[in-house]
Amino acid sequence: MLMKKKNSQLLTIVVLSIFLFGCQTIPKDAFKLKGSALAARQLQTRIYETNSELELLIAGVGALQDMGFNIDETEKDLGLITASKSVDATDGLQMAGAIFIALLGGGSTPIDKEQKIRVSFVTGKSIQSNKYRSRVTFQRIIWNTQNQISRVETLSEPELYTEFFDKVSKSVFLEAQGI
Repeated sequence: MLMKKKNSQLLTIVVLSIFLFGCQTIPKDAFKLKGSALAARQLQTRIYETNSELELLIAGVGALQDMGFNIDETEKDLGLITASKSVDATDGLQMAGAIFIALLGGGSTPIDKEQKIRVSFVTGKSIQSNKYRSRVTFQRIIWNTQNQISRVETLSEPELYTEFFDKVSKSVFLEAQGI
């Protein structure tokens, strides 16, 4: 009898749990992009008038190499280029803070040591004829002195994106002029 009562209570709890958790609804703005996402997309995207997506990809490769990146992968059928470069991530202020903490007897504090900047450049046909859209994103991964990842972030400095797109624009223009 005691076993039937426990099973009955367990069944009641399971049914109530399903009923309570199954009635949740998705908020109306769950899939709505935030204003910052729209601003980031505008910073990262350009449309080019060119006869060939391949020309745009070649311009992207040239721009990335001019900026010191090594091309990691290209997939022309998908309109994708990935590139990366390693850069010193040492920060004088962070280093001074670690020294100060060590002097106070706080021991060794890990500081940022190196970073890898990764780039993804994607192209695709635009709705308008002879136009291709492109989007580039720059991310970085930072390792500290204990070889642990201390940060992963998307870079949002407008100068970085402007430099890249200026180089691509010049290359596409020169190619269109046959220069």
